[in-house]
Amino acid sequence: MGRAAAVAPEWNFACPDWVDRLKEGRSLVPDLPLDQAEADRAVGVFNKLRLPDVPGQPPLSEATGDWFRDIVKACFGSMDEETGRRRVAEVFALVPKKNSKTTNGAALSVTALLLNRRPRAELLLIGPTQEIADLAFQQASGMIEADPDGYLQKRFHVREHVKEIVDRRTKAKLKIKTFDMRVMTGVKPVFVLLDELHIVSGYHYASRVIGQIRGGFQANPESLFVMITTQSDEPPAGVFKAELDLARAIRDGEVTEDVRTLPVLYEFPESMQVDEAKPWLDPKHWPMVLPNLGRSIDIDRLMTQFRRARDKGEEELRRWASQHLNVQIGMALHANRWRGADYWTRAGEPRSPDLAGMAGLRWILSRCDVATAGIDGGGLDDLFGLGVVGRDRETRDWWAWSRAWAHDDVLELRKDIAEQLRDFEQDGDLVICADPEQPIREAAEIIAEIAGVGLLPEKYGVGLDPYAVAALVDELATKNIEGEQLSAIRQGTALSPASWGAEIKLKNKTLRHLSQPLLAWSVGNAKAEVRGGATLITKETAGRAKIDPLIGVFNAIMLMSRNPEAGMMRIGSDALVVV
Repeated sequence: MGRAAAVAPEWNFACPDWVDRLKEGRSLVPDLPLDQAEADRAVGVFNKLRLPDVPGQPPLSEATGDWFRDIVKACFGSMDEETGRRRVAEVFALVPKKNSKTTNGAALSVTALLLNRRPRAELLLIGPTQEIADLAFQQASGMIEADPDGYLQKRFHVREHVKEIVDRRTKAKLKIKTFDMRVMTGVKPVFVLLDELHIVSGYHYASRVIGQIRGGFQANPESLFVMITTQSDEPPAGVFKAELDLARAIRDGEVTEDVRTLPVLYEFPESMQVDEAKPWLDPKHWPMVLPNLGRSIDIDRLMTQFRRARDKGEEELRRWASQHLNVQIGMALHANRWRGADYWTRAGEPRSPDLAGMAGLRWILSRCDVATAGIDGGGLDDLFGLGVVGRDRETRDWWAWSRAWAHDDVLELRKDIAEQLRDFEQDGDLVICADPEQPIREAAEIIAEIAGVGLLPEKYGVGLDPYAVAALVDELATKNIEGEQLSAIRQGTALSPASWGAEIKLKNKTLRHLSQPLLAWSVGNAKAEVRGGATLITKETAGRAKIDPLIGVFNAIMLMSRNPEAGMMRIGSDALVVV
């Protein structure tokens, strides 16, 4: 009989029991068929490095927990000797502050330089800011200087003035750089460690640079890309959101094809993060997400910082929790916020891909007996916002939905939010258009669809900002939506009844929504100013903070507050049937 063919080992990066592992303090790296000899060799190198800025300069074998050694094992024990490729080609690690993230990243980079086999290879350690890049270089170079045997000082040449460490044996270089458009100029690296992805995600060119990093790896099959970051102190956006979503999908087993990214995510399960009781406030749960607890961090110090943040208010508490416990912020809450923002998240239905974009609106319309629409337009630097509010035929609750259009000019005018706008486009809630007439045409088509199913009131069905609406009025008229169906809605403090009414209905959950990220962002951008006995809703930050989708919803609320009745369903072009 012939010999049975060898069965290839399974490389499955899913970790379905990750919550149990967190509770039990176990590794988040799943069981992988690693080359144990190479994995142990890498850990041996890593363990001998010493903390340069701690009294006594202890070795990492004492200063770092096994959680990071498991990452080291996966990185260097996954090489396929036949192909020269790593099975773990990328790592995405989400770790709270004060867990030696930057120090471990520097140590991993030095380990990679020591274990590198390629002559004249280039390795990069990239910090999001000059300050963090300087810190990373000081840690890496300090580890070399701290070697008590002097071996590392002989092996490496540290070039302080250019933040570069050169291996005298292989001529390979570890370069420490600040993240910018030039970081990949002329570089084809074998190793890149990117620190604090959530910070660089705010740069409008972030996705392009990360694309260049991955493109540069093509020449080196043994390449390794490691991203280590804390959670964002704002709602995740841009390339950070994209990489985090992918890492979660891999961890949860939702993405399984051609996976080479190892996710290591120290975060509470979503059920704990969205629970109104905020169980993550209880320190007994904190060890779940603090892998270096007892070494670089302790609960007593965290409690002191926690109390200070709590005493400063909700905004500072949420920011602290995002950085020190990796609690994801669903919406920005600032001191002068519209008070409805406090209740917005819990009034939303769980986000569902099946209800994205127009599917969400049609789901709302299917359960409502009437729906009003509101429009808030603007110039090339603004969004064109459409809000729809439907009244549930069974519960009489109101349902809010929004869509917005952005002229392509805004991507250049507001580069700091360009990545966020691209996210909303992928969600199906925002349309980026070059044709200045496209928002008017498509908004009119959506309103015509509402009228077509008989839900648009015959009177006061569409609320418009009275300024510069002539083109929209003309477009609606081509669809037989005109006359008393259109209503001019005074803006400014005249919208106070809508903002006050929405606050109350959000708190008692009789105003519901589909958890659209675009609308949540708009709500978080809203600033409330008291003017006499009225409230003016404005932008928290001029220019970058858009609130047009929310104002569109407010315009629709002003009309829904009239307690309208449904109109008529249009059949063909002329016949009208009372619904």
